[in-house]
Amino acid sequence: MISIKSDREIELMREAGKLMSKTFEYLEKELRPGITTEEIDKLAYDFITKNGGYPTCLGFEGYPASICTSVNDTVVHGIPGKYKLKNGDIITLDIVVKVKGYNADAAWTYAIGDISESKKYLMEHTKKALSKGIEQVKPGNHIGDISHAVEEYAKAHHLGVVRELCGHGIGTDMHEDPDVPNFGKPGTGPKLKEGMVICIEPMLTSGERYIYIMDDDWTINTDDGKPAAHYEHTVLVTKDGYEILTPRINKEL
Repeated sequence: MISIKSDREIELMREAGKLMSKTFEYLEKELRPGITTEEIDKLAYDFITKNGGYPTCLGFEGYPASICTSVNDTVVHGIPGKYKLKNGDIITLDIVVKVKGYNADAAWTYAIGDISESKKYLMEHTKKALSKGIEQVKPGNHIGDISHAVEEYAKAHHLGVVRELCGHGIGTDMHEDPDVPNFGKPGTGPKLKEGMVICIEPMLTSGERYIYIMDDDWTINTDDGKPAAHYEHTVLVTKDGYEILTPRINKEL
């Protein structure tokens, strides 16, 4: 069932989103060659909890860490560990923060040192695909309008669209109705209504769209070993359009 959030609930989700934004700003300054993904995870846990939040991923269905750290060909759900970031890597931090019972969810892909032109292209156009999806958020539009916008932009830029993973509603639970795929037809799916809160999250690849799950039952990689990027915002449907509840501090989108 799709829930419409009250003004009180929206304000609590704004609060979670503000902490989310501060967390990304803090972690971004720590990303460098030599740091381990495990160290990034600890920094995230300490920052979130010291600022009145809780990392919702920790313990979710047995997930063993506070955030997801997905490097290069890992699309999503990379488990933090001993891996040391290297010059030329890209890493996606996917974080869910809960404040006073309500969640915000966002992901961002970062370059470590000097990266290849193909990785720059992937990051730029995955981020723009997110923007294209968000632009479709307004009352009366459909989930399919978001999905179609993401897919068309990705296809126009020759990027693979992972179909097995999607965005979602969010609130007191990390994952709520409706699903928000990154492919689809305009005018289809649930209609957007004021007060809905959804997570839009293109997961695009430099090669084929196909993926596989590692033996840890969490880490999802591209089947062809080519890089993937992932950008996500928590978005409120407003009376006239949308509000990004997980804004980047002093940056675009």
